[in-house]
Amino acid sequence: MSLPNPHAGRSTAIRVLFGLMLLGFLAKAAHLQLFNSALSTQAEQIGRSQETEYPSRGLIIDRNGDLLAANKPSYQIELTYEPFAAAQRFDTLEFCRLLDTTVAFFEQASQKDWSDYRYSRIKPFVFMRNISPEIFATFQERMHEFPGFSASLRSSRNYSASAGAHLLGFMGEVSQEQVTRESGQYSPGDYRGASGLEYRYEHALRGEKGKQHYLVDNRGRRVEQLSQNEDSLLAIAGANLHTTIDLPLQAYGEGLMANKVGSIVALEPSTGEVLALISAPNYNPNDLAIGQSRGRTYSRLAQDSLQPLLNRAVSGKYPPGSPFKTLVGLIGLQDGTIRSNQGMACQGGFFSNGQLLTGCHSHPYCYNLEDAIAYSCNNYFVMAFLQNLNREGSLSPYRTLGTFNDYLYQFGLASRTGIDLPGEQAGFVPDSSFISRAFAGERYWRAIYIRSLAIGQGEYELTTLQLANMASAIANRGYWIKPHIVRKVEWSADSTNYFDDQLGRNNIDIDREHFETVIAGMRGVLTKGTARSAEVPGLNICGKTGTAENGTAVDHSIFVAFAPKDDPKIAIAVYVEYGGFGTTYAAPIASLMIEKYLKGEISPASQWREDRLLNTNLLSLRP
Repeated sequence: MSLPNPHAGRSTAIRVLFGLMLLGFLAKAAHLQLFNSALSTQAEQIGRSQETEYPSRGLIIDRNGDLLAANKPSYQIELTYEPFAAAQRFDTLEFCRLLDTTVAFFEQASQKDWSDYRYSRIKPFVFMRNISPEIFATFQERMHEFPGFSASLRSSRNYSASAGAHLLGFMGEVSQEQVTRESGQYSPGDYRGASGLEYRYEHALRGEKGKQHYLVDNRGRRVEQLSQNEDSLLAIAGANLHTTIDLPLQAYGEGLMANKVGSIVALEPSTGEVLALISAPNYNPNDLAIGQSRGRTYSRLAQDSLQPLLNRAVSGKYPPGSPFKTLVGLIGLQDGTIRSNQGMACQGGFFSNGQLLTGCHSHPYCYNLEDAIAYSCNNYFVMAFLQNLNREGSLSPYRTLGTFNDYLYQFGLASRTGIDLPGEQAGFVPDSSFISRAFAGERYWRAIYIRSLAIGQGEYELTTLQLANMASAIANRGYWIKPHIVRKVEWSADSTNYFDDQLGRNNIDIDREHFETVIAGMRGVLTKGTARSAEVPGLNICGKTGTAENGTAVDHSIFVAFAPKDDPKIAIAVYVEYGGFGTTYAAPIASLMIEKYLKGEISPASQWREDRLLNTNLLSLRP
């Protein structure tokens, strides 16, 4: 008979205990892996990262294929506040040393107003922009030491030619309204076009964001891209804008307008393409590129009394001055109230009842309309204007002024041209109702009351763009095409002409023969008239000087022109504020611009004009 084993019960108990412990571990593991979704999500995110992939912004290219706006790498540091605030240890001094910044900047950049829509404690926001590639690489290696911080590569604008600031525009941070309105396109902290072509063509330039998934190590560094993830999306680069701008002409015009205030617009008459659009004073577009000093630069420009941020070419409204006389001549010829061979003496201006009402400068006798344009005779055009408005009687010529204005509307003078730039202002053409209100205290108003309109003064307001478009319509002998800057939007390999369905020929109801008469007079302006000093042999420039009064001792200088006379390639308007006579500054600037475009260089015979203008500072003449 065998004795009972005293250890058997103990062995069984131990087995049961280990079995229960194993079941407990298995149950806990099942709970953690199968039923605790929060922990499983956290585990998944430890080794996986979802990141937004930002598209490359579209390029902006001039008519010759030269870059106007491109992209450059922009490295930035982001901060997610919650893990940063919860960190047990944070070496602030070492962090600032790595990023080559100060503790004061660190404290200012990490503390935000959490009631501001742009910032969230649980979402990353930009902590520092435009850090160097070297600092970026070093920081990435040690980023795990600084909870809440991450680094990313973005792109920022680089305006390679440092020209065309007003037409190219600049970028700005999106507003909450834009984030909400265009759901999915922007997130707080993103940038979009804020002015110029960057704004007008934002929808094409911005591209589409992508979404990529990565495996990361325990320090948050990328190990591998998960290309098979069904949620992944490739970023789509923005479309390239092929513009009509001639970069050498644009840069040359900006140089001529240095230390002056005003604008230049040059068009190709047959197409409406904008060759150059210049507003002065100017600024380097790179000064407002995204960077640490951008805010200070913008504030400085915004507070400058010369208003360098204002695009005077499309937003500045001025009296057109004597270039308007070409329209008075055209309308008078078409309505039959003047003849092309009609001569007229000038005794120093327009007189009524022996009283000089509108003065004129000394010039030869005007044998015909061509001479009147060449010599810019105020008396001739005041008389032509009055004859037109008084053809049905002199008491309150409502209907005849309305008919006169109808022609002006056909030139696009009382409305926006529709150019593809933001901020364009409509001109102003006073109608009969406006005149009646102006003379409400009188029973009748008469054409002689508004005689200043005949010479482009009075209530008329036009932009430099409208003046250039007027010159283009005359050059075309009676039509104009809507001015535009973008010729083509290139989406990848597929190029689309953006303006196919928007361009049209705007015809003017004036006979071609009358345009030929006026054009002959404009040619005479440079051969025998008020702008002889601006003549360039061989170019056959046709132009019209203007001097617009503005209530100060120094008038505005104006010139509109096109060349050559037959089959014109360029039409231009130059407006120099407080520049005096049209022939003093505006005419030589236009002459040089035309020569530069048609010849590609400035001849030795014209060098004196260039030297004079490049060394002229008119800013002191401003009141």
